[in-house]
Amino acid sequence: MIVDERITAYINTLERELPTHLYELEKSALLEGVPIIRKETQTFLRFLLALKKPRRILEIGAAVGFSSIFMSEYMPKDCSITTIEKVEMQLVKARKNISSAPKGDKITLLEGDALVLLKKLATDGQNVFDFIFLDAAKAQYMNFLPEIMKILPKGGLLVTDNVLQEGSVAQSRYVITRRDRTIHTRMREYLYTLTHMEELETAVLPVGDGVTVSTKVK
Repeated sequence: MIVDERITAYINTLERELPTHLYELEKSALLEGVPIIRKETQTFLRFLLALKKPRRILEIGAAVGFSSIFMSEYMPKDCSITTIEKVEMQLVKARKNISSAPKGDKITLLEGDALVLLKKLATDGQNVFDFIFLDAAKAQYMNFLPEIMKILPKGGLLVTDNVLQEGSVAQSRYVITRRDRTIHTRMREYLYTLTHMEELETAVLPVGDGVTVSTKVK
């Protein structure tokens, strides 16, 4: 927990209730131990969607489809979502959940390796996304970034989830368990890169497990 648990719990009591289908999907995912966006991140995404009013959303890391279905509830009527997932166990559930969602026809699920699919999207000049939500393999964020920049237009938003890693990213690598040091190093590199790129203006926020919001300025 990055923010005081009591503060987070109180803020979450102010949150509006989810539509029934999202509530059931969230409950099921949590019972099965599937990582989905936290309540605080849900609220923040909903706010950003209302503010930005995107036309095309790209999500990298669909998991069971919760976040793309969530965004479909609050995006503009003329908006569409493309979401990427490669883990077959997750894909089975994502296909089912998206197909049965009220606005599932607005969501396109791309199956396969995210970096390969991003490169493919970047080679097609038709693929530009004004809202990109990155919530995939954390160690791959730096590899994804160059391709993301090719499909993010000026004024577009890049939102990255889970960047503070329960606060561990702020710690010295020497106190991080050996098996987690690679992710720790790569996440710090990603955060430094985002906050120092001339093409982006970035804020790092202690929302949920840490979120960055970047807008492309050049």
